[in-house]
Amino acid sequence: MIGQTLFSVALSLAVGSTSAFVPSCSNHMLSPPKMAAESEVSFSDELDGSAIRIGVLRTRWNDESVSSLVDGIKSGVKELKVKEENIFIKEVPGAYELPYAAKLLAMSGTVDAIICCGVLIKGDTFHFEYISDAVAKGIMNINLSTMTPVVYGVLNCLDEAQVKKRCSNEDGGHNHGEDWGKTAVEMALMRKEATGAKGGNLKQLASLGFQSGDGEKGDEKKAPGFF
Repeated sequence: MIGQTLFSVALSLAVGSTSAFVPSCSNHMLSPPKMAAESEVSFSDELDGSAIRIGVLRTRWNDESVSSLVDGIKSGVKELKVKEENIFIKEVPGAYELPYAAKLLAMSGTVDAIICCGVLIKGDTFHFEYISDAVAKGIMNINLSTMTPVVYGVLNCLDEAQVKKRCSNEDGGHNHGEDWGKTAVEMALMRKEATGAKGGNLKQLASLGFQSGDGEKGDEKKAPGFF
């Protein structure tokens, strides 16, 4: 009898002592997670990208939205003093091709940072999950294996409405391309500080099939394909 009483007391104490670790079931805990479209990162006004070359790899898939993001990237880097002639843009078919193109560009040593830009929208199959995972891992591997900053500028959205909120500053949205551009400049400067790395020359970029940010191509920029 005494044993049963002691057991009951011990059990009640144990329950009471652990109640603080039991998650609350209040309504605010049950609310859905916020899918932020607004910028949640700030950048120093002292970042100086005047000597930085930025390579932008963009997809033709979801062209309209990606073009808007690229405009945001250009706006972001220019805010940090990157020159128009130091922004280089190259197209690939889709997001799956971004890591391979980024690896080639990183190996060329012609730019200080790379931004991979694309848009993936959830569909009825697992295609979205497979591509998103493969692209994210591929871009991270290039960062670590080449020591070239490669920014993950790929939107992974559930529908078109989420895309519009993240590729435009209209209707309360925010163009995430602006943040990706500034991130590229910051990381390029960090790498330069750490290694003293320098970018390549314009002719070498042209030979890789890149065009300058203004979209104009000179006679020296007619090399077919990536190389």
